[in-house]
Amino acid sequence: MSRPSQVVDPIVAALQASRTVCVAGHVRPDGDCVGSQLGLALALRQAGKRVTVWNQDPLPDKLAFLDRARLWAEPRPGRRFDCVVAADVATYERLGTVGDCVRRRRVLVNIDHHASNAGYGDLNWLEAQAASTGEMIFHLLERAGWPVTPPIADCLFTAVSTDTGSFQYPTTRPWTFAVAGELVGRGADLGTICQEVYQSCSLPRLRLLRHVLNRIRLHAQQRVAYVWLRPADYLRTGASPADTEGLIDYLRALEPVVVAIVFEELEPALTRISLRSKRPSVNVSALASPFGGGGHPAAAGARVRGRPRTVQRRLLAAVRQAIESLPPDHASDRPV
Repeated sequence: MSRPSQVVDPIVAALQASRTVCVAGHVRPDGDCVGSQLGLALALRQAGKRVTVWNQDPLPDKLAFLDRARLWAEPRPGRRFDCVVAADVATYERLGTVGDCVRRRRVLVNIDHHASNAGYGDLNWLEAQAASTGEMIFHLLERAGWPVTPPIADCLFTAVSTDTGSFQYPTTRPWTFAVAGELVGRGADLGTICQEVYQSCSLPRLRLLRHVLNRIRLHAQQRVAYVWLRPADYLRTGASPADTEGLIDYLRALEPVVVAIVFEELEPALTRISLRSKRPSVNVSALASPFGGGGHPAAAGARVRGRPRTVQRRLLAAVRQAIESLPPDHASDRPV
C-alpha cells in the first residue's frame, strides 16, 4: 500500500501541533472503527496530547477489552478541539450526533479506506487499497515515530483482522499480512483477541441469530437472501443493535445466494440496509449509492427514509436488475 508523504506528513504535523484531539468514529462502530479509534488515541496520549474518544453509540461489549484505559466517552456539545480525527467514517453524516459536537475545531482530519469517501475533511487520507483503516493508522504511527505498544497493537490487530474477515476477504493484500505480522511482533495478544472477538457469544446474540435464521427470505431465484430486524426483535431476544454485527454473513454463505441483505427498522419511516456481495461483478456500494449510502464493492450500507415496504421493494428491484444483467458466465466469477 502506498503511503504518499504529501498526504500523510501534513496529518502528522497537524497532530503534533495539536494539544487537544478528538478521535471520532461512525455510528454502530465495528472492529475496524473501534480498533482504529482506540489505537490512535492511545498513541496520541503517549505523545502528551489530551485525547477524547467519541462515538454516537456505546462501545460494543465484545470490543470493550480494547479500552483498558477507559478512553471511550459520551459526546458532549460545546467542546473545542485543536484537531478532530474521523477514523473509518465514509461520510460526515456517519458521525451521527458526534458531528454536531465537534464543529468547534481548528482542523478536521479524515482517515478512511472506503472508496465512496468524497473527502470531507480539511486534511484527507483516503486509501481504497487498504484492507482496513487500522492498517492506515499503523502506518501513520510509524511515520510519526510514535511507539506501537502492546495495547495499541491489540487495537490495530483487531481492526485489521475484523475488516478482512480474519484475512479471508480479497481486500487482503500481501502488505496486510506484513502489517499484521508487525503488530504481533509489537505484542498483539492473539489468544485474547480471538477469544473476545471470535470465540465468545452472549445468549441474547444467540437468540437473535436463531431469529434471523428462522426468518430468512429468498428472492430472484434464490440469488438474493434477506431478513428484517425490528425493535420488537431486540426486546424479544434481549439483544442490542451491536449484536447484529456479522449476522449477515450467515445469509451470504448460502448457495446460490449472490447478494445478502439485512433490513433493520430503526424508526417507523427509517430503515438501515446492509448489503454483502459474493461476486465482483455485483458492486453493492454502487447499489447503495442511490439510497444515500456507500461502502465497499463487497460490503455496503445506507439509511433510507420511507415506508419499510417501499424501501424493500426498491432495493430488491435494484439488486435483481444487477444480478439479471450479469453476463452468462458470471457463475465463473471468483467469490469476493
